[in-house]
Amino acid sequence: MVSTDSGSGSSARRKRADARRNEETLLEAAAAAFVTSGVDVPVRDIAARAGVGIGTIYRHFPTRADLIVAVYQHQVEACAEAGPALLASSSTPHAALVRWIDLFVDFLVTKHGLAEALQSDDAAFETLHAYFIDRLVPVCAQLLDAAAAAGEIRPDMDAYELLRGVGNLCIGADDNPRYDARRLVGLLTEGLRLH
Repeated sequence: MVSTDSGSGSSARRKRADARRNEETLLEAAAAAFVTSGVDVPVRDIAARAGVGIGTIYRHFPTRADLIVAVYQHQVEACAEAGPALLASSSTPHAALVRWIDLFVDFLVTKHGLAEALQSDDAAFETLHAYFIDRLVPVCAQLLDAAAAAGEIRPDMDAYELLRGVGNLCIGADDNPRYDARRLVGLLTEGLRLH
């Protein structure tokens, strides 16, 4: 007797993997559209970037708030996952820290309109700040601890304070083309070093 559902498990897994890839494509297209046009970019522009119909976006993300939250969480996760990978692959813990802070700066300066959206009354945005803190502060702390243990930076650095300082340096990036947040953050991270 031949089983008629022997391939259904792999078919379901393949479909789930395809769905994850499709969602990833949508999130990356939305993130790119947010960078160039802000979070109020028309959904049809995001769909065109992703190569899908508008209905596909609404099937995955019924509201704009759902899409913004998903993009934000996706990018926070990418930043969080990069920390341990950089620590494992960089020449020194300080080099990993600098590269990770650079990714964090990219994350911050490409959020056109996101801060305003996050401060709206939409309930979908309420937990995002805590999510951001919960995911990124421990990664930064791990990198700081490794660099301090290697004798590369001061041992008294607080991850939350560092991320807050980097965030504050990035605030002016939207308003003034002469303002170079990355250069200022580079000075900050260089100032952590023990000389």
